[in-house]
Amino acid sequence: MNTEIIEVVKLEPMRVACAWAFGPNPEELAWQKLSGFAGPRGLLVPGCRIFGFNQPNPSAGSPNYGYEFWITVGAEVAPAEDIRLFEAPGGLYAVLQSDVAGDFNATIPAAWQRLDSWVAASSYRHGGHQWLEEHTITGTPFAFYYPLAE
Repeated sequence: MNTEIIEVVKLEPMRVACAWAFGPNPEELAWQKLSGFAGPRGLLVPGCRIFGFNQPNPSAGSPNYGYEFWITVGAEVAPAEDIRLFEAPGGLYAVLQSDVAGDFNATIPAAWQRLDSWVAASSYRHGGHQWLEEHTITGTPFAFYYPLAE
């Protein structure tokens, strides 16, 4: 029995520190940059918000793609080498919390497909803002944010 619930939420604008990497496994490289920045500054604590997304998406015939991580930060946080600051605009999202244990190459696309099917069957329409994956403080994705038009 599937106990996953999809909720519609308004994500408020947030100030984030961004780490980006490109290659055949950019999530790992971007996470190393983000955790190397956030860990020593005491930002990787329970309750912090960490989001990520492909940037750019994979393309046919290439093993390389980009991945960007965001962690919410206060006004006192300054940028650092390889880390930039950004005011993320927020927006309306359909959110699915899902256990993606196992083969990430199968479980993560499957979670996105469930969200896409839900939106297609709903009265909502796709929005133009950023798709997001929310991560734990260890870098594991657990929630998927599908942008909705307001």
